[in-house]
Order: sequence, then C-alpha cells, then structure tokens
Amino acid sequence: MDKEKRLRILQVNKLYYPYTGGIEYVVRQIAEGLYQKTDMKVLVCGAEKKTVREKRNKIPVIRAGSLFMLGNMPVSLKFIREFRREARERDILIFHMPFPTGDFAYFLSGIRDKKIVVWWHSDIVRQKNLMFLYRPLMEWFLKRADRIIVATKGHIQGSQYLKPYWDKCRIIPFGVRKEIEKDSYDYLQQIKTAKEKEEQKKVRFLFVGRLVYYKGCDILIKAWKGLKNAELVLVGSGNLERELKQYVKKASLSNQIYFKGNLSDRQVMEEYRKCDVFVLPSVARSEAFGLVQIEAMSYGKPVINTALSSGVPYVSLHKITGLTVKAGDVRGLHRAMEWMITHPQKRKQMGEAARKRVEEEFLAEKMMDRIMDVCKELVL
Repeated sequence: MDKEKRLRILQVNKLYYPYTGGIEYVVRQIAEGLYQKTDMKVLVCGAEKKTVREKRNKIPVIRAGSLFMLGNMPVSLKFIREFRREARERDILIFHMPFPTGDFAYFLSGIRDKKIVVWWHSDIVRQKNLMFLYRPLMEWFLKRADRIIVATKGHIQGSQYLKPYWDKCRIIPFGVRKEIEKDSYDYLQQIKTAKEKEEQKKVRFLFVGRLVYYKGCDILIKAWKGLKNAELVLVGSGNLERELKQYVKKASLSNQIYFKGNLSDRQVMEEYRKCDVFVLPSVARSEAFGLVQIEAMSYGKPVINTALSSGVPYVSLHKITGLTVKAGDVRGLHRAMEWMITHPQKRKQMGEAARKRVEEEFLAEKMMDRIMDVCKELVL
C-alpha cells in the first residue's frame, strides 16, 4: 500500500507508554507493530493539566491534559477537544475498552462517518456504581461499533455485555513481545545442546505480576504448604506485598518462597529461563488474559492457571500445555503443583506443547496481520 493510501488509524486509550499495564502494553505493541504499514497516532490522557504532543519510538502521541483522577479514570475536558480534532483526520478509530472517557468523547464529538473498532479487554468488574451510570452509553457505543476485537472466545462467553454483539466480534490473540520471542528462541536453542544435570534439583515455580487481590497470590502461598523439593519465586509488587511476606514468615516458608520485587525486562526474562513451571493463580475476571502466560510458554514452560470465566484458560490449555484448577481452590492448586513436581517427563512434554502453541497462535506478527485484515475489511 502506498504511503499516500495508508490507513489513517487513531488508537484511543486511558494511558500510554512509559506507563505500564496490560492494556497499555497492547496499545504500544499495535502502534509500533503497524507503524510501517499505516499512518498511526495514539490519543490518551496525560498526567498533567497541560496537553503534551510527543513522539515515542516514532509514534505520534497526544497526551491530553487532565484535571484530576476519579478512581482510576482521568477526568479530562481537553481529551474531548483533542479527540474531535484528531478523529476528523482518521479512517479508523480503535478504542481500547473499558475506557468511559473515550466513549463519552466520541458521543460528544458528533463524528459518525469513521469506522469504529473496539478492542474489548475486559468487563468492568469491581466498580458496580460506575456501571449503573455508564452502561447506557457503553451499550450505545457497542451498537455503533463496526467491529469488536477480543483476545479469546472466553472474553465473549464470560462477558455480561458482549453476547448480543457476537456477530461483530473478531478473535485476535495477543502476541508475545518481540524481545521475548527472540530471547526464548535463543534459550531453547541453548538447552538443546546443553548437558542435562544429573543431580536432583528443586522444581522452581514462578509468578510474575502485581501483588493485588485478583492475582490470588494469597491462595498460592496457602497452597504451597507441604510441598517438597520445590521453590517459589514471586516477581512484582503491590498493596498486598507486606501482608504476603508476613504470612510467608509466619508459616516458616522463607527458605522456599522468595520475593524479587519489580525487575527489569531482562531480569524477568532470566526468571523465565530459570523456572520449571509458571503459575497464574488469579481469582477474579479482572484477569482477562494473562499476557505473562504466553511469555512463560515461549520459553517452553508449562503453566498452572485457573478456570476463570475470561480468556485465561483459553491461553494455556488444561492437560495440554499445563493444568487448570478452580479459582480460589487451595487444595486443587496444591495438587496441581505437586503433580508438576512428581511428573518431570510430562512436565517437559507440556512445556514443549506450550512453546508450539505460542508459535501457532501468539506471535506478534500474526497479531498484526489479523488486525490489518480487520481494518482492510472495513475500509477497502
């Protein structure tokens, strides 16, 4: 496609890199992944009152000035003005939801001749009062949308809101980061030629994520009691960190469970290399996909996840690339980890299947191709 004919795309989200989070990462991944194929811009809310225009890794980013935060949502009148200005010049508007400010800006803009793509990341789970006010606008916006993208079928089946729009939905799995893809390939090539150690070593379990309620790390630590010949590493921080550390100390598990805090990308990759099993014990639908699953799977690691009514169990498959247990089930999680410890050969086979699944479904290049297919379907 000639430069003059490139699709003009505006991505709309709450925040953008260097702010970190699952949705922010996906927005950045799409922006940088489609930069050479499209005319891409990103519109988000800024942390300051003044609007800032900048380029991040060649991507034009508009950070609209915000007045204050209402819960986790920026309140920004400038965002509405910037949206009207930027949207007029675009062919396709990609909204990452949930983001009520984005819906509201579109409603007020009066712009109705642009193609609308919604990337539905998850339902709003905890803010029930907000949903009472927001749902009429959200439903109007979903009806207006031309396409709704989800990462797995579980996002539709587990949603309270998407089923009426099934015919608009397109499933596009997330893609593993390019640096993870490269490093994991190098790692797997290395272990092919490395000699297997003869001595018995502890089975190393790994968790990567924020230490917050829905991640289920309290369940993980309770399930750990009684396991032998194993160790657990937790990477990340959050408001439950102190409480979890106190529990580990009180339960005399400090010689088996280690808190690493926040690590650099390179250090996290090293943890993926060193672990034997990745565990994602999430207990609420706030965990919509679990990008860390595909990162660990890239390294040929089996995953223990939970049977949430979201995309989580559609990523790593039960008894194929790992084990899936009931969310919040301490005994079930304990048994799954014990099985991984006592079945090294099956564990290895699951890890190999995990890597194969990433290559088939979760590569960034495939994700970008699928997004371009949706966009071209709408405008060409």
